[in-house]
Amino acid sequence: MRLFILLFSLLFISNFALANEGGGEGGGEAKGDGTGIEYLEITPKFVVNLIEPKKYLSINVQLLIEGKDTGAKIKKHMPALKHELIMLFSDRSIDSLQTMEQREALRQEAVDVIHKTIDKAEGIEEAEEEAAVANAPVDPHKKVKKKDYAHLPSAGFKDAFFTEFLLQ
Repeated sequence: MRLFILLFSLLFISNFALANEGGGEGGGEAKGDGTGIEYLEITPKFVVNLIEPKKYLSINVQLLIEGKDTGAKIKKHMPALKHELIMLFSDRSIDSLQTMEQREALRQEAVDVIHKTIDKAEGIEEAEEEAAVANAPVDPHKKVKKKDYAHLPSAGFKDAFFTEFLLQ
């Protein structure tokens, strides 16, 4: 009887181990849909002084990117991106970051700054970028006009998200 229990448990354990390794049916890891979309965290998180004395903002930023070359571009120009974001975040008062609308406006500004910084670092002048964005098709049904960066080097950068936001 002991031998039967031992063999049964070994059979059960080997199937369990195989399932955890992804070798069984269903696999162990989720597969993407082939678009190459991923998140890239800017580390370390930003901690900047605000305009008021003894007030600061701690913010963690994650970038939504598409394509392997976009990730490489962003990593290549990370010092310039961090500089521009620090300048953007530190030029605020605590009163200008209290509501959700104000924080969303800051997020949109961060997206625009990231696009402009990547394009500038890749050799696109600001006048060329503004012309490309101005010539983008406009959807009359949209209330907010979102800039189209599709023809610029920063096209693979899709969005930025604040995953931590602390005012003190």
